[in-house]
Amino acid sequence: MKRALIPVLFLSAAVPAVAKTHKDAYTVSCATLWPAVKDTLKFSGKYGIIGISNEEMTASYNIGGNLTAKRTNTVLLNPAGTGCEMQVQTAFSGFVNNDANDFKTRVDASLAKLKAAQPAADAKPETASASPAPTPKN
Repeated sequence: MKRALIPVLFLSAAVPAVAKTHKDAYTVSCATLWPAVKDTLKFSGKYGIIGISNEEMTASYNIGGNLTAKRTNTVLLNPAGTGCEMQVQTAFSGFVNNDANDFKTRVDASLAKLKAAQPAADAKPETASASPAPTPKN
């Protein structure tokens, strides 16, 4: 009986779950969150970009492929009061993969990185004192 049960359990773990939308609330605006989403997609090395719309703040991307099947996910941002809601639509969440949570973790890291870099970019150069220059004596 155990031999018949093991393949059934293995197959049930490999079958993808029904597509699901994961929603995460952020206290920053969508205009602030969108660069972190794009940074995650472009520079994490984990995603193959299918399409990005800056106007609608949506993106479709692939993930996986080596040991697990390649999966297509979509992210979109919706304003929510003074914050932003990030929705990740994923067709797979199984024993090995947690695509939506992994993506959120990477977006959070990108957001923190971009926020840390912002003060340096916003720093204003020091200006000279407002006192008049001394006049030369003849």
